[in-house]
Amino acid sequence: MKRRMVTAIILTLILAIALAIFIALYIDETKRTQRAYRREYKKSLQDASYEIDTWLERNTDLGRHYQMIVSDLGTARAMIFLIESDDSEKSKAVNELHYCFILYPEQMTERLDVTKTALDDVLSDLDKGYDEIREIVASVDKQGK
Repeated sequence: MKRRMVTAIILTLILAIALAIFIALYIDETKRTQRAYRREYKKSLQDASYEIDTWLERNTDLGRHYQMIVSDLGTARAMIFLIESDDSEKSKAVNELHYCFILYPEQMTERLDVTKTALDDVLSDLDKGYDEIREIVASVDKQGK
């Protein structure tokens, strides 16, 4: 009986240590995944800003650049959704900006310069960038084209 009890205690300790190691590895992998999502989010916003800048400099081939902007904002929207954050307002702002680019291309073409400024502010980790995005979205005539 005593031998079985000692064996059970040792086995319980081994299982507790294994569980603690598993939990630590899971937390580490979750943090690593979140860093990757944040990196992709920033890269998508950088790519969108670059496409806007390219079009503003060259003023040619708007259709291609516009589609790239929409694609990059779609990726950013997906990545910010995957980032574990308490700030759903940032996610909502990026989501609304993306849909404004999809639904109102004529209006958003006129707002590319202010959109670039807002994206650059977001990339600089300034909260005013999200406020600027909200202002851009609010300035869109949702009843128009």
